[in-house]
Amino acid sequence: MASNPMHQFQVYKIGPEIKLGNVDLSFTNASLFMFLSFSAILLFLFLGSSKKSLVPTKLQLLVELSYNFVSKMISDTAGSKAKPFFPFIFSLFMFVLFCNMLGMLPYSFTVTSHIIVTFVLAGIIFIGVTIIGFMQHGIKYLNLFVPKGVPALLLPLIVVIEVISYLSRPVSLSVRLFANMMAGHTMLKVFGGFVISLGIVGGWLPLSFSVALTGLEILVAFLQAYVFAILTCIYLNDALNLHH
Repeated sequence: MASNPMHQFQVYKIGPEIKLGNVDLSFTNASLFMFLSFSAILLFLFLGSSKKSLVPTKLQLLVELSYNFVSKMISDTAGSKAKPFFPFIFSLFMFVLFCNMLGMLPYSFTVTSHIIVTFVLAGIIFIGVTIIGFMQHGIKYLNLFVPKGVPALLLPLIVVIEVISYLSRPVSLSVRLFANMMAGHTMLKVFGGFVISLGIVGGWLPLSFSVALTGLEILVAFLQAYVFAILTCIYLNDALNLHH
């Protein structure tokens, strides 16, 4: 019998229970894979940049491509004013990417398939961008909710729509990543269950679908990290340049 496809998203404790009052601080499988993602990023960057050469190795080339990719993304989306925020955007992109990719390994855990993780990331971005906006423009940052050229009669309605749209940013940002990762991994598990259930004779069709879905999920893992980072750049652009 095929296992429950939702079982792969279960969070469980590893080691002793740790509590601080009513707050559970126990180490879990989610904590483990966040730590593994962080460690993998450090190892990747260290090995790729420790021995720089005129003719780069494959690892050095990947590190340089990652750096240039994020740098160009920031320049094209948020302009030169956003350059000081490169370390944050780069760290965010690499963390989401490595969490997504590690989740593709057999018997692993996909951290970004949990709404609480993606919502906390999106919440940090939302609060940070809002603070930056008010630091840059003061009270004039509220002009973001008042588009130019709107008739006075429609202005109250437009302002309400703009405020709702702004407040929904962390929700849409977090749900997009969580839903894509959860749906893809669920489909992979379902088709994998069909392969086991149908056996060698009848399992070739779901197996071929599983292989195709795996390739698609690897692409989605990268695209979702890219979308998460570029939307952050767009929000940062609004805060720095006050486009409205």
